[in-house]
Amino acid sequence: MGEAIPRTAFNSIQKELKISLFQWPTLKKGGFFAWTLCYNGVKKQVNPMKITAVEKIKDKPMLRVFVDERYAFTIPQEDYIIQHLYEEMEFTEEQLEHIKRNVLIRAARQQAIRYLTMKDRTQWELQKKLTEAGYDDEVAQAAIEELKTIGYLDDARYALKYLSERSRMKSLSRKALRYELERKGVDRDIIEASLREFEVDDEEVALRAARKKFGKYDLKDPKTEKKVLSFLFHRGFSGEVARKVFERLKEQK
Repeated sequence: MGEAIPRTAFNSIQKELKISLFQWPTLKKGGFFAWTLCYNGVKKQVNPMKITAVEKIKDKPMLRVFVDERYAFTIPQEDYIIQHLYEEMEFTEEQLEHIKRNVLIRAARQQAIRYLTMKDRTQWELQKKLTEAGYDDEVAQAAIEELKTIGYLDDARYALKYLSERSRMKSLSRKALRYELERKGVDRDIIEASLREFEVDDEEVALRAARKKFGKYDLKDPKTEKKVLSFLFHRGFSGEVARKVFERLKEQK
């Protein structure tokens, strides 16, 4: 029985199967030519698809494209023009796949690189930015996988850099640092490995923070003790660590 194929596949199939292939043009509305594979005298026509609607996404340079009355993809306005797309345009499944696999992923990848140039981000954060920009989830994920492959995106590298910068800016406990990285979508195994490599010592970190904040206070005053403990609790340190640090502060006075 005949089976429809894209025009570009004729030559390779003819060589492999050694069967007679005929281009069976049927003039369709809009000048589109359908193609037919003739096998054992039976022919099956490839019916074209059509762009039936295009919607502008509010406040974004993106267009939602509907094919045969169903949502197909979201594309940047610039690429919509470059690809010469328009309503009522007819095209093949092969052309649709080209748009999805090449045009859209390329556009998402370029947008992702611009985001990373402005600010380092985790994989989850970048996925969120791309979907918020209007890209479909699968397109955003494909672009991210490409960036991971070439080394543009690495959550393990990000986690170590984040721990280093946050420790310099603000003395936080392992618990607080772990929580912040989890909120950024970093995998737990990566977080734990990064914390081990960075060697975060809660007691020493808490001592430096408390000494800097309360070094000139009267540590014999009960009100000061409450302030020190509250300060350390707020930074994510445990009660045990906070009390040890306060005793060490008093000893160093």
